[in-house]
Amino acid sequence: QLVESGGGLVRAGGSLRLSCAASGRTLRRSVMGWFRQAPGKERESVAVINRSGGVTYYADSVKGRFIISRDNAKDTVYLQMNSLKPEDAAVYYCGAGDSTYSDYVNRKRGMDYWGKGTLVTVSS
Repeated sequence: QLVESGGGLVRAGGSLRLSCAASGRTLRRSVMGWFRQAPGKERESVAVINRSGGVTYYADSVKGRFIISRDNAKDTVYLQMNSLKPEDAAVYYCGAGDSTYSDYVNRKRGMDYWGKGTLVTVSS
């Protein structure tokens, strides 16, 4: 139901913009988040945005470099990734949640819906 796009190969210091669109459901009623999983590591939260788009959360590792945003008119969520580092390489997943923003930021529950992911590779 969620489809990510925009991944690819980029050199360190470069930028990518990921998009997440929904198929068969609207995203505007959901808290949205981007997560990533590198080989051999657990999935981690990268950024979360509330329903209106006015409140955001970022993992310390991406703060100041990544920007999460949403366009509810287009039912799309974005992750602008700047100043990419080799350690940012991972499969990036989009998640949608029906509970409160704080539940996801405070990790009281996981997202309810997931995409299949898009691969980001960063060369040094």
